[in-house]
Amino acid sequence: MIHPASLLLTAGFLHLAFSNGVDQLFWVYRMQPLAIMGPDNSGGDCPAECDCPPTFPVAMYCNNRGMIQMPYIPSRMKYIYLQHNLITTVSDEAFKNGTNLVWVMLHENQITNIGKRAFASLLNLDSLYLSGNNLTEVPSNLPNSLRDLRLNHNKIDKVSPNAFEGMENLTTLLLNHNTIKDMGSTLKSLKSLTLLDVSQNQLKNVPGGLPAMLHQLYLGSNSIDAIPGNFFSHFSNMQYVRLSHNALTNKGIPPNTFNVSGLVELDLSFNKLERIPTVSTSLEHLYLQANQIKEFSLSSFCSVVDVLNFSKLKILRLEGNEITHKDVPSDSALCLRLASVIAL
Repeated sequence: MIHPASLLLTAGFLHLAFSNGVDQLFWVYRMQPLAIMGPDNSGGDCPAECDCPPTFPVAMYCNNRGMIQMPYIPSRMKYIYLQHNLITTVSDEAFKNGTNLVWVMLHENQITNIGKRAFASLLNLDSLYLSGNNLTEVPSNLPNSLRDLRLNHNKIDKVSPNAFEGMENLTTLLLNHNTIKDMGSTLKSLKSLTLLDVSQNQLKNVPGGLPAMLHQLYLGSNSIDAIPGNFFSHFSNMQYVRLSHNALTNKGIPPNTFNVSGLVELDLSFNKLERIPTVSTSLEHLYLQANQIKEFSLSSFCSVVDVLNFSKLKILRLEGNEITHKDVPSDSALCLRLASVIAL
């Protein structure tokens, strides 16, 4: 019989995991009663420093153990959790016995060196988390099976032209919080990519050759001062674009750049805009705070104001500019009938 205190502890951890939205599935498996009561290696062959519970025999929990090197990996393993350790090196031989792995969690370690063939034999690998390490480049020979790759919060300063070659299954790529200066067209082969985060880098230009399937594009906190002409016209699923904390001016934004159907959220805050750019009537959230906007142009939202042609905008943020509520035209309610306008 499970003690009531164990049930309460389990429920508390599950609530914390789901409320934070981090490692949710990992916690569900991790916080079973047997795991709470202490290490349990009765699920089969298992390194002494890790847990391999019989209730989830294909998973190996080695997180938060102070480990300084990669452990032995039994061949039956599909999921391995090595986050929050002190590992510095992943050798070419690290996964020689773990070729069935599907998830590899190595985030929040101190990894500086990864063998050029370290991940090459993991032909079923779906998710690879390497965020929060000391990597200076994208690992070589990553499996084409990958769908989720996280390299954020490292020290990557450049991306080689063939870094993602053949990775047509990748849907999520996180490269934010690095020091990348230029990406060229290194992402052009990622035909399935839907989420790209390259915020908090040192980019001066928007990456070229971005996949047409992109749904979310995060480019905030870089040094981008211009958007290429017709940049958004070839994206069929783009809904969320964040370009805050850059150096954009109105001269760097061609006419109708953002007047494309499908966009739901556009963040242009903390730039150098003096006028509100023209946006699509389908846009729902527009963030323009902390620019240098001097006038409110209703034509940016509705080309013709009538009862059938109005903006779907719900949130419009304009605080921190050179206009106030007094500068908003009285007939704006006909166009922005759904919007909450924030202006100080």
